[in-house]
Order: sequence, then C-alpha cells, then structure tokens
Amino acid sequence: MTASQVDPRVSQTLHPTGLRRPSGTEPHRPLAIVARNVGMVYQAGGEEFQALSHINLEVPEGSIQLLMGPSGSGKTTLLSILAGILTPSSGSVHLLGQEITHLSRHRLSQFRLHNIGFIFQGFNLFPALTALENVELAFQVKGINRRDAREQSLMLLDQVGLADKTRSFPKQLSGGQKQRVAIARALAGDPSLIMADEPTAALDSQSGHAVIELLRNLAKERDRTVLMVTHDSRIMDVADRVLHLEDGMLKAA
Repeated sequence: MTASQVDPRVSQTLHPTGLRRPSGTEPHRPLAIVARNVGMVYQAGGEEFQALSHINLEVPEGSIQLLMGPSGSGKTTLLSILAGILTPSSGSVHLLGQEITHLSRHRLSQFRLHNIGFIFQGFNLFPALTALENVELAFQVKGINRRDAREQSLMLLDQVGLADKTRSFPKQLSGGQKQRVAIARALAGDPSLIMADEPTAALDSQSGHAVIELLRNLAKERDRTVLMVTHDSRIMDVADRVLHLEDGMLKAA
C-alpha cells in the first residue's frame, strides 16, 4: 500500500481509547481536537508527494496523547496542521470547537496566541534573556502587563521546580532545566492546548521522564490537553493514548 492510498482502518474516527468508536456512541468528555479527513500533498520536482492521507482524529479535553511513528511518517506535519501552522490540502480541523482551517491569518494567529502553548525539541529560549525573562515575554506578547507577567512567571517557574534559577541564563542551565523553562513558557496565559514536538529528544532518560511527568501533572491539574510528537518509547506509560502514524496514515491501536 502506498502513502496515497487510504488505510481502511482509519476511515472511521478513532475513539479516545485508541480503538474505532462504535457506531452510536459518544465520547465521555468534550473534544479539544477534531480532525476530519485531513490530507496533505506536497509538490516536489514536478511530482506530488502524499504526506498525510485521510486523517480522522478526536482528542478529548484533559488527555495526554502521544503521536509516534518512524521518521518521515508525517508526525510533525500532522502536529503543525493541528496547531494551525500549516493548512491541509484537504479536510478540516476544529480546536476547542473552533473550525480553524479557513480562518484568516490574523484570526488564526490570535487563536494560537491565546489557546495553544508550544514546546520545542531545541527549547527555543532566548539566550540573552534569563529564565524569568523568557517566561515573562510569553505573557507580554499576550497583552499581560509587566507586573502581572512577572508575578505569574515566578509562580510558573516555582511550579516547574526552578524557583532558584529565575536569574539564570539558558547557557547556565542543564537540558532538563531548559525544557522546564520551556514548559513554564508554554503554560503562560493558561492555554487550553499544549503541543510538543520531540520534547525529550535532547534529554537523557532521567531528565526526559521527569520533564514528561511534570508536564503530565501540570496538565492534569489544569485539565489541559497535551498532544506530543515523540520517538521516545520510554514515556509511553504517561500517556492516556498512543497514536501511531505510518506512511502518512493513522493506525488504530
């Protein structure tokens, strides 16, 4: 089967358990993410490449979902579409009840700003800013005044175990500490969705698992939804569901 063919196992929406949802049943929790028949086609050298085919997905609020698969399977492409960074060639995406596929660039940007927190593999911290300033900046771009931004940033850094590192610059922090700063930044403004691309790839086993446990606990306490792309099988036990992507198609568990 080629990537352009439809896998019959994903012609129906996946149930939150990872199995296909039986006809006539409804999920127990509201849905944070809904993808309907999402496809992505790239043009390369005059030829078409089917990166994603007929993706149907429902992610309930308050859950932690892992998206796994081999390199080149389309994981980052799918995450980017679900985050509203890329526009799919076909299909639609709803986040928190809002259809985002056809929003204007400005409205989509504002939606992401106030509803989605991002965590990156390479941390993406500003090297000239302290840990506190990196988190404060995330509040300020959301329109929160400096005094409140500082107060809330200090609170978040304390929650991620970095109360004693607020004045440290990224070069003075370990990989695990940098990712904790990135988590605090992602939680700035209390977004409903957290999307992470390989957040443990640059970390050793102990640091990686600690970061994921921290993210899970914070997300559960706040009833936030986490969608995480990863190759790291060591963290599968913290997920509510593991999704598998192969050749651009979502496979039932």
